[in-house]
Amino acid sequence: MKLVIHPPVDSERFQKIQSAAGDMLVVNCGSPDKALEHVLDADAFFGKITAELLERAGKLRWIQSPTASLEHYVFPALIDHPCMLTNMRGLFSDVIADHVMGYIVCFARNLHIYIRQQFDEVYEPVGGESARSSFATGPGVVSDIDRSHKHLADQTLGIVGLGAIGSEIARRAQAFGMKVVSVDPVNPAAWPMDCMGELLSMADFLVIAAPHTPKTAGLFRLPLLRQMKPSCYLINIGRGAIVILDDLVQALNEGALAGAALDVYEVEPLPKGHPLWKMPNVILTPHVAGYSPRIPERHLATLLENVSRFARGKEMINVVNKAEWF
Repeated sequence: MKLVIHPPVDSERFQKIQSAAGDMLVVNCGSPDKALEHVLDADAFFGKITAELLERAGKLRWIQSPTASLEHYVFPALIDHPCMLTNMRGLFSDVIADHVMGYIVCFARNLHIYIRQQFDEVYEPVGGESARSSFATGPGVVSDIDRSHKHLADQTLGIVGLGAIGSEIARRAQAFGMKVVSVDPVNPAAWPMDCMGELLSMADFLVIAAPHTPKTAGLFRLPLLRQMKPSCYLINIGRGAIVILDDLVQALNEGALAGAALDVYEVEPLPKGHPLWKMPNVILTPHVAGYSPRIPERHLATLLENVSRFARGKEMINVVNKAEWF
């Protein structure tokens, strides 16, 4: 058997892949022409498959994507091809969940406001200084400051997409005492997708943790955004194509939701001058939710596991439905 790699990997990773492959030949192709030459009789491929490479492949049975997301990877001929496709899902769950909880804590405790006030040397609580309890009376009644800072254990987190990432977000939210509800098309632990309206009516924070698929593209448009609670915060760490940004801006301006935190966007980078940049109730991060020193080692471990399984004829991990993109 033969595994073709293109683009090539560094020598250290290549040696580890060779070791995992056992008796299977591994070819590290440094150029597109070399990849086209070797894919003719390849059984397996790791890297960026193209229509030209796939057309030349005579007996390809398995392709390993180097990424978890597949909207940029699949194409009609690949979907129709009988080969198995696996991806890199499961690498980022805890890292992205940490990022999401950072957003939630920021909104709950108004940190996004206080950080901005800091630069203007403003010392004033949200809710107004006049609402501060005195040493004489203590916090005997609920004040405007109290109301302006959310108690997380009283909040409901809605999750759209209860896969590996969504499940890890749920676990962390429950550790904060939050109630968690979710919708997912395949996970039996979640409500079905047609319960979206009920989810939106309950959520104080709504996290989109779904992949970009033909069914989720453009899912969050103005009609859906208007179904959210006006006090709810929208968080998108799934894929940018799921939320239509012009509609989100309109919904925020209408007060249909309290705010938003985005790590992914329809167009990346988010263009200069976009209205979201100046909105005080919006947190923007530059597609960094999945970054951590731990990710590369997990990436390699997943690749080595599948190379070893393929070489030995064992069941593969992270097999995807090519037509559904996940």
